[in-house]
Amino acid sequence: MTASAAEVAPEETRTYAVRCADLSYRFGTHTAVDHVGLDIAPGEMFGLLGPNGAGKTTTIRMLTTLLKPMTGTVTVFGIDAAAHPMRVRRVIGYVPQMLSADANLTGLENVELFARLFDVPRKGRKDLVEGALTAMGLTEAATRPAGTYSGGMIRRLELAQALVNAPRLLVLDEPTVGLDPIARGDVWEYIARLRENEMTVLMTTHYMDEADAYCDRVSLMHRGTIRATGRPADLRAGLGDGATLDDVFRHYTGDTLDNAPEEGGIRDVRRARRTARRLG
Repeated sequence: MTASAAEVAPEETRTYAVRCADLSYRFGTHTAVDHVGLDIAPGEMFGLLGPNGAGKTTTIRMLTTLLKPMTGTVTVFGIDAAAHPMRVRRVIGYVPQMLSADANLTGLENVELFARLFDVPRKGRKDLVEGALTAMGLTEAATRPAGTYSGGMIRRLELAQALVNAPRLLVLDEPTVGLDPIARGDVWEYIARLRENEMTVLMTTHYMDEADAYCDRVSLMHRGTIRATGRPADLRAGLGDGATLDDVFRHYTGDTLDNAPEEGGIRDVRRARRTARRLG
């Protein structure tokens, strides 16, 4: 059987797990993402770094089909995210920056909800839900309300939600935000296990030690544009002996993590949540 033209990706696109080309998005008169280009190889652990308001979360929302690009394209394993959003959702897992677990639902019910959101076929859905909870070490807590979970357990629950469709690409937006050092270590231990199966991972983080330790490459984003991309070691070397990734961050994005609200603010968060509910 011959695939239709819509199902066949160009060769240059199929070689990437993620490719963003000339990607832009505005909130009113504010340009959150400004003609961004980004390529991520299959199996790569890629970090998108930058201060609050840099455009990271908006870029991720376009990649995960929650927002439609105003200019440019996003492809995920050769699939156009705007043209075929459901196909993209079948191959990605997404842990958002804002907590996505419902405190009133059990762990099991939360993962089942995401299984429906990511269009997991009903046949076999139960086994996939249980498998994701087991992989994150949450089998015993699965029937408890998520509101009784610790911070580290909540993040593991959200990883289980993201894994329920057996994704080829895992997108992590601040996966360890607000966690203590022990819980952070536990989350990264689980993520390291996932990568043994050559899963591609795209992450954002404000912890430069995490990016330095775990990412194959990183991009530094500031005011909607990509300022630098490379291996952490190469970027550090470019600033001279003894430079840290914190120094690289300050060099390309300013002196500190600014405290401005993330692009679009609370209205943007609410819009994204309404979109997710509608898509589910």
